[in-house]
Amino acid sequence: MASDEFDLLQADHPPRDACGVFGVWAPEEEVAKLTYFGLFALQHRGQESAGMAVSNGERIMVVKDMGLVSQVFDEPALSSLQGYLAVGHCRYSTTGASTWGNAQPTFRATARDGGLALGHNGNLTNTDELEAWLAEQNTGDVVPRKDRMDSTSDTAILTALLSAFSADGLEAAALTVLPKLLGAFCLVFCDERTLFAARDPQGIHPLVLGRLERGWVVASETAALDIIGATFIREIEPGELVTIDADGLRSQRFAAAEPRGCVFEYVYLARPDSLIAGRRVHSVRTEIGRTLAMEAPADADLVIPTPESGTPSAIGYAEASGIPYGQGLVKNSYVGRTFIEPSQTIRQLGIRLKLNPLRDVIADKRLVVVDDSIVRGNTQRALVRMLREAGAAEVHIRIASPPVQWPCYFGIDFATRAELIAPGLEVDDIRRSLNADSLGYISLEGLVASTGVAKRKLCAACFDGEYPVPIPAARARHLGLEAIDVC
Repeated sequence: MASDEFDLLQADHPPRDACGVFGVWAPEEEVAKLTYFGLFALQHRGQESAGMAVSNGERIMVVKDMGLVSQVFDEPALSSLQGYLAVGHCRYSTTGASTWGNAQPTFRATARDGGLALGHNGNLTNTDELEAWLAEQNTGDVVPRKDRMDSTSDTAILTALLSAFSADGLEAAALTVLPKLLGAFCLVFCDERTLFAARDPQGIHPLVLGRLERGWVVASETAALDIIGATFIREIEPGELVTIDADGLRSQRFAAAEPRGCVFEYVYLARPDSLIAGRRVHSVRTEIGRTLAMEAPADADLVIPTPESGTPSAIGYAEASGIPYGQGLVKNSYVGRTFIEPSQTIRQLGIRLKLNPLRDVIADKRLVVVDDSIVRGNTQRALVRMLREAGAAEVHIRIASPPVQWPCYFGIDFATRAELIAPGLEVDDIRRSLNADSLGYISLEGLVASTGVAKRKLCAACFDGEYPVPIPAARARHLGLEAIDVC
């Protein structure tokens, strides 16, 4: 089925995170249904495949497939997954390699004749070393070579390594394997009786802990806790391994914390109703808009967002500028990947498949259009053209993040540097390319200040090229990063 898949907007889709993870340990609860709704809340982090593993204490049952959470699971499937412990995953493949074999959680037998199910969000950077280490264990395992930006091989290697060192139990295996990992990883995994969660020492992507009346929950974002009625306790700390079983919850350090949270979570990736570092993402994005209005003012009649990602920042921009806020575009939220290839006529419509203007609102208006980011520029170029055709008098583009100058290798599928529009061009060059009347970005300093988090605790590598983890030479060559120091 995946071979016939076609991305309607493959020319310039927005940046996307690789995955969402969820785990629950809750006797006397319907853990499969809790996992279903938790993944439903995390659907924005991955729309290609979904799966869950459920344990009843004796065996682990795994169900996964291509599609949205609501497409993979129905009532009979959920009713068949009986147990008190579950791990869930929704996936977006950073390379577009959308196949059943890449769906998670992964499953593997352990040295104790049990099972291991694992879900992973992120991208590792030292897979060559990990592959060599795995080979030293004489396991005979063959894992995919990491020759592209994809988490699939990462997850295969992680699962194989944990299995290889599981003779003394999965907890001991985790404490052996986790200190060897470099890059971004949020892990939720389990055996038949125990739930584990771990986060990389930099804490690049979010992972949180919640409490149910009769159990515990871990999830990529706090919104998933809200949806299932769990109380947010705290974030899983960078470099922390959390273990949950019948003896309760215990925490261990496998590495010292060196926090460098992804700033793009605030810009685009996370749900607006989630909390990161104690602040609601919607509030941060609104503050970004206020700052953007101060740094890049415009003389206009109406502020409109590029829905939905630009909406909070557009509200903030309107508040700070005094320019009225309006809804000038209608979004079709269901456009994206399809298994039916469109005709050439439909293909040429481009962005209209996703956005359509409200002509009565924007006609003869000088517009400020607020978007979250510019990657290749194709979407904004088409948007400007569409707004002018709909009667806009002027189009002023305002971007709620600095120019994207560098690709990400921590699980976000930015283009390679050669594909990005910003490197080597001045702002006015980009403006002319978009045919906009003006173009303005928020500064990196303004973005960081809006988050309320110190710059030293954020990863802003896509904006400034300062990567918190050394870049292996092979990965640097793939990403076009030969110009910077690599390991």
